[in-house]
Amino acid sequence: MTQLPLRPNVGACLFNRDGLVFIGRRADQPAGETNSGAWQMPQGGLDEGEDPETAVLRELSEEIGTRNAQVIGRMAEWLDYDLPAHLVGKALGGRFRGQTQLWFALRFLGQDSEIRLDADRHQEFDAWRWAPLAELPAIAVPFRRPIYERVARDFTRYAVPG
Repeated sequence: MTQLPLRPNVGACLFNRDGLVFIGRRADQPAGETNSGAWQMPQGGLDEGEDPETAVLRELSEEIGTRNAQVIGRMAEWLDYDLPAHLVGKALGGRFRGQTQLWFALRFLGQDSEIRLDADRHQEFDAWRWAPLAELPAIAVPFRRPIYERVARDFTRYAVPG
């Protein structure tokens, strides 16, 4: 495996009042794509010196247009994944072999009308929906599936109406 580092990253498992999770369809997928890997939770890079909790709220703002959420939990440890060999040197700006991620559980405090996928000049998602937590592993690209399995398992206690 390459000597490239892992990119520090935060992930947002955003629960609505019904205990469902926000997932967005990646804008770089073909329109109408429903296969696994086309949908994911918000996530993004951690800026140097940035607090992870600050970063996850920033990522929500950039990717879905709102910070109207409260952190209700977080993973006890960082979770790593490596990119498949054919993506190393291409994905993530070509500078990383994968990512090390700290996942947060958040409760969305707003209304669905606050979600704006076009809030940032680099639009990450072109569609979104609320999904059951148990659906997460099936929607993940294969190399991220173990991460989504872990998030689904560890954040089950937050997947309740609230």
